[in-house]
Amino acid sequence: MIQAMDLSGPWNELLLEVADAVREDAVAVLQLVIAAACGAVVGWNREMYEKAAGLRTHMLLALGACLFTIVGLRLGGDNTRLLQGMVTGVGFLAAGVIFREGPSVHGLTTAAGLWVMAAVGLTIGMSEYFLGILATLLTLLVMSVLRQVEQRIVRHLHGSGPAGTGAGGTGAGKLPDGSDKGGGV
Repeated sequence: MIQAMDLSGPWNELLLEVADAVREDAVAVLQLVIAAACGAVVGWNREMYEKAAGLRTHMLLALGACLFTIVGLRLGGDNTRLLQGMVTGVGFLAAGVIFREGPSVHGLTTAAGLWVMAAVGLTIGMSEYFLGILATLLTLLVMSVLRQVEQRIVRHLHGSGPAGTGAGGTGAGKLPDGSDKGGGV
């Protein structure tokens, strides 16, 4: 006959510790998956427009920010330093996609998107799922829907014909002199 194991005392404490560790790691895995998915949503949008920072870049940035947040929270200490380091590091990374060509500046929207994805990853790493997902959806709205609105406004202000037809249109995002409008998407 098999005897039931006595789980009182130290065995009970050990099992509770193991269960807590497994739960904590399962939550971390969920956080990492959600952060990567949020990065994928915005990254896919950037990929469709053939931007320098696309799917993998946005996913990795959100994933990395989430992981740094999880580890930082587990280590304890001053979390404002964690935030400060993240913002500085992402600012450095995002600056690498901004460049100037003549009077035009390109990459500002991409850089801003990277910055927001880091904030999304950080937010999800702090278990603020709704806020992180909402920020992702708002970012997607800004980068896709408002892009189209912006292009229509520019076409309306600088010519009456359809963009790229030569019938008064200057091309999406172009000024009458043919240069980029400077916003850099």
